[in-house]
Amino acid sequence: MVYDEVLKDKFKRRKIVKTKNKLSKCLASSIPIEIRKDTSLLKYWRKRFRLFSKFDQGIKLDRESWYSATPEKVSRMIAKRCACDLIVDGFCGAGSNTIQFALTCKNVIAIDIDPVKIELARNNAEVYGVSNRIEFIVGDYYTLAPTLKADVVFLAPPWGGPTYIAQRIFNLDNIMLENGGGKQLYEATRKITENIAYFLPRNIDEQQCIQLAGEGNLVEFENNYFDKRLNSKTVYYGNLVTSCDK
Repeated sequence: MVYDEVLKDKFKRRKIVKTKNKLSKCLASSIPIEIRKDTSLLKYWRKRFRLFSKFDQGIKLDRESWYSATPEKVSRMIAKRCACDLIVDGFCGAGSNTIQFALTCKNVIAIDIDPVKIELARNNAEVYGVSNRIEFIVGDYYTLAPTLKADVVFLAPPWGGPTYIAQRIFNLDNIMLENGGGKQLYEATRKITENIAYFLPRNIDEQQCIQLAGEGNLVEFENNYFDKRLNSKTVYYGNLVTSCDK
């Protein structure tokens, strides 16, 4: 009888192990190939529904988009601040901000130099049912800027990957684009509108951002939190500043 109990116990443990192995295989098969190739991205995969609440309805991302997509809670907050008739998202990526802008603005122009990113953004906007309010453009923002008109421009240029956080203070000059750094980007945008929302790292040099506004003009910093930790900062210029002293 004791022998029978031991066999039952061994069989039970073996069954549990097999079930866990099956579960692990199922989970592994559902993980996108770019994450299976680079397990450092698993931490972003675990938070996928916080990046896109409709992730399981067909959201698509490439490797870079996993760590550069704005968390939905943050992008929604920015979109409310930027509500207008026409907004330009100068570096739309996979569309995390573009989608939310389409929910608060009448029209959105989404630009990215990478055609793959534009296709991802288009797909993801369709998942959210807002693609009809967005004009997608493959192109260089600097080149297109002189031809653009908008009430608001949102700038979220590449920060150089996750390693940006290793810097004690992030300098605007570290935003490396073909036609200049972060300061030049701001100046090019001011020719379109003074209403600019600049999405920057949490360790950005705030004094540089203040200097961009110019003498006598106001600037507002908004701290964006994710998982109870400071995630990034949005710097507002022009009429987007909500200060009562304006």
